Amino acid sequence: MSDDIRQQHDMGGLDKGPVTLDEHEIEPWEKRIEAIMRLCSMREDPILTVDELRRGIEELPAELYDTLTYYERWIMSLTNILVEKGVVNRTELEERVRELEAME
Repeated sequence: MSDDIRQQHDMGGLDKGPVTLDEHEIEPWEKRIEAIMRLCSMREDPILTVDELRRGIEELPAELYDTLTYYERWIMSLTNILVEKGVVNRTELEERVRELEAME
């Protein structure tokens, strides 16, 4: 497969150096993102599926994908899918973020 067809997340066969196997403590905000995903996907009528989450991650622009951590990619994907499905409104989300930032 040529590099112009390869998507950012597809690293199979590329030399990207050693894989670090260091364990790290999962941060509380990471646990919350995991819980949100589970709550959305494990309902009787799921709001989204793991496959949709993956699609959302894979659709992130390459320059953004490379700067995000694992759970930051989840946040971006979850947000985009929930907005896409009309579950939440992007303007309301941005407004709430500004409110929370003002509280810091």
